[in-house]
Amino acid sequence: MATLFISSSKASSASSFSVHQTMSLPRHAAFSEYMMEESVDHAHAIITKWDTKSPTSLFHDNRKEGREFLKCVKDLRTAMHFFLSQKSASGKLVLAQQLMQIAMKRLEKEFYQILSANRDRLDPDSVRSCVSGRSSNSDDDQYQCDVGSDEEINVAGESISEVERVSALAMYDLKAIADCMIGCGYGKECVKIYKIIRKSIVDEGLYRIGIERNSSSQISKMNFEALQHKIKHWLSAVRIAVKTLFNGERVLCDHVFSASDSIRESSFAEITREGAINLFKFPELVTRTKRSSPHKIFCFLDLYEAISVLLPEIELIFSFESTSAVSLQVSSSLQKLSEAVRATLSEFESVVQKDSSKTLVTGGGIHPLTESAMNYISSLANYSGVLSEILADWPLPVQSPFPESYFDSPKSIDNPPSAMAMRLAWLILVLLCRLDCKAELYKDIGLSYLFLANNLHFVLEKVRTSNLRYLLGEEWISKHEKKVKQYSASYEVMGWTKVFSSLPENNSQAPMSPEDVKECFGRFNLAFEEACRKQTSWVVQDGKLRDDIKVSIAKKLVPAYGEFYEKYLGMLDGETNLEVLVRFSPDDLGNYLSYLLHGTAISGSSSSSSSSSSSQKSGRAR
Repeated sequence: MATLFISSSKASSASSFSVHQTMSLPRHAAFSEYMMEESVDHAHAIITKWDTKSPTSLFHDNRKEGREFLKCVKDLRTAMHFFLSQKSASGKLVLAQQLMQIAMKRLEKEFYQILSANRDRLDPDSVRSCVSGRSSNSDDDQYQCDVGSDEEINVAGESISEVERVSALAMYDLKAIADCMIGCGYGKECVKIYKIIRKSIVDEGLYRIGIERNSSSQISKMNFEALQHKIKHWLSAVRIAVKTLFNGERVLCDHVFSASDSIRESSFAEITREGAINLFKFPELVTRTKRSSPHKIFCFLDLYEAISVLLPEIELIFSFESTSAVSLQVSSSLQKLSEAVRATLSEFESVVQKDSSKTLVTGGGIHPLTESAMNYISSLANYSGVLSEILADWPLPVQSPFPESYFDSPKSIDNPPSAMAMRLAWLILVLLCRLDCKAELYKDIGLSYLFLANNLHFVLEKVRTSNLRYLLGEEWISKHEKKVKQYSASYEVMGWTKVFSSLPENNSQAPMSPEDVKECFGRFNLAFEEACRKQTSWVVQDGKLRDDIKVSIAKKLVPAYGEFYEKYLGMLDGETNLEVLVRFSPDDLGNYLSYLLHGTAISGSSSSSSSSSSSQKSGRAR
């Protein structure tokens, strides 16, 4: 945006005197009666030329005459002060008073015309340009009298658009007229026009960006989808309202009524207060709606974040005491949103903790509660900024229903956990404890451990791939990775102990008899087939975890069985139906293990293929 400033080759010859100042001057220094009469006569010629009946715009058609009009009004005011103090019975005083009334009506009309004609041109960008350019000129009197011609609007280093030029001229004219009318004691008439027009512009602007007046009952009757849509629209509108409408109006008021702090404050307050309160009350109305879903928390967080980001500007714009109602509404909405977020988190925690579903997840896979809860918690991590503010002074429950050893909060000597990190770690703990209870529903202990490994691994993956990673820290992740390994190891022990125990503990012990060998092979066949039959319907959804578990089993089982197989298979030479006695070669074990933990049983063709392979290898071994 180009920076505008005013250049002037002449200074004003008139100054404003109060009655007291005029009376206190020595007689030889006061204006002569002749000079005052000349001022009144000159003002008479100018003012009567531009009486209110003239259809022509004083400032639009001839800006030089507009400046001359303001100057003669100032001179007329000075003459009135002189006659009032020196010759109060003079006929010139009566004439001057009449002329002043005519002049004020004319300026009132001009003020209205300029405001009305530039409804769409007095935008915040143009306003800021005018004001920034004005800062280089500190002579208010000179500004009032000499600003205004097209040639006197200069641009520092670049050209400006026609809209910007027109806006700049309108800004200068409004300020000059306002200063003149306020100085002459007609500020009330000027302010009344300004408030009416500018308030209609602000209200219209709010309406255009979708800000309506909604009652609590209207909001509460909306379904969740409709409310989400309205919130989304509000989030976009509030930024425009603060940065454009209210900010621009504050700058405009400060500029036009810079001659009076009280006037600019009261004007801005009356123009914006009602619309601003209505705007910032909407989030509070949203918090009064029924919290039918824990996901409504994200609506609360979006609203809280939008206000928090704009809060420094809001406080600066509405810094007047007369606009304190706006600041109070903003604070109230933030407080209500904060309370709603906390209440929703408590409700979510309670829902997880009290989940009483007895339905078992087939194959020990990911429980729906795990998936929904972690999606929810990981989404909360995206609001670390606002949640940190909201949760800062909200401690965790003093009386925990869980053993103290369960609560492993993220820790760091150099970077202690935030209140938000502690809260999210707590919610995950609540989930894990609930999963412990659900694992007990499985009759097979091995499957219960597989269920825990699956679900904790899912939790870890959600942490690793979201902002939870940065909140909970690597120590938290490492600690729970060890738990996944512990659960996996426990699954191996409970799921494969019968298979391992079917083999001799030490193949280097004293040789076994053929009957013992046949019995050992038979025990292994039954145990291995039973384990495979059960565990082909079990599931590990994560491919890497599934492979890690199967590799771990194979590293233990295949060498142990292979050693026994190589050592004692020859002892069964000559046995009929050897393929029934020795159903698996060491290589077959790997084939069977590859079918495990996919959640589907081995097909008949696969089973037959493996059995056939076993028989052929047994035959080759013989």
